[in-house]
Amino acid sequence: MIADLDALPDISDETGYRPLFKPDSLMGWTAIPRVYGDLYPGGPPMSEVFAQRGVTPVEDPEAHLPRWTLSDGVLTGGQSEPGSGYGGYLISDADFGDFDFAVEVRPDWPADTGVMLRRRRDDWAGFQVLVDHRPSGSIGGFFGNGLASFSAVPFSIDARTDETGRPLGLRADAPETSLEPVTPDKIARLSLAGSVEDFLDAWRWKGWNELRVRCVGGDLPVITTWVNGNLTAQLDTATLDSPLYDATAVARHLGARGHIAFEVHDNDAALGTSRWAPGAVCRWRGMRIREY
Repeated sequence: MIADLDALPDISDETGYRPLFKPDSLMGWTAIPRVYGDLYPGGPPMSEVFAQRGVTPVEDPEAHLPRWTLSDGVLTGGQSEPGSGYGGYLISDADFGDFDFAVEVRPDWPADTGVMLRRRRDDWAGFQVLVDHRPSGSIGGFFGNGLASFSAVPFSIDARTDETGRPLGLRADAPETSLEPVTPDKIARLSLAGSVEDFLDAWRWKGWNELRVRCVGGDLPVITTWVNGNLTAQLDTATLDSPLYDATAVARHLGARGHIAFEVHDNDAALGTSRWAPGAVCRWRGMRIREY
């Protein structure tokens, strides 16, 4: 386990990185449905939580795998059929411990996606780095899938639009109209939080944007994100304070190694097509990793 974060190489130093994918091949990766498990290790199933909230997930997700292609080095993910509302993941067959991860991403608007770390194969639990390119979304923040659904984000974004409602770029989310407001608690869960101004200055609308992630620290890692070279957020999963989050139970459940998974979200009743537009895709390229 890495104890001294300051002793690690600069995140942008390419020494030691290797490709995560074989050229234009999905060998070593498996498409799986978006199936919900428990709210937290040993907790109630998400089906009960959704019922209490009046949310109806899509039915029979196992029959509707997400669509993934890899061509000319570009990984493209979309819902099972455009506009179907069914999402899922592309998960690595290999597992990983401590590492640096780098990728360029180009999502449509809106598209709710992300990268899962320390993901289990037999349930949905894992730490998610958010790439929620949608109204009230967060890019570079964190969510705890099957880990008490914690949200730890530095800011949220929305689209700037013209008079016809056509999106033109990103802006800071307006708290008074936000679908998922960023509360002080969500920011306080981070040990480091970047500014929305720096993020917006660097983000390339309809272009490629670089995401780098450092995940180090064994059973309870410190996870840090950079977007286009700007430090965006850092989460210490050992000291995270969030309702129902139990670090000891999380460490026992996930362990020091897990899978990496790319996400295509489903369209739930809460956000519908504001979460994933009919026919939208997310593109990824240059997927590479440096292990410690």
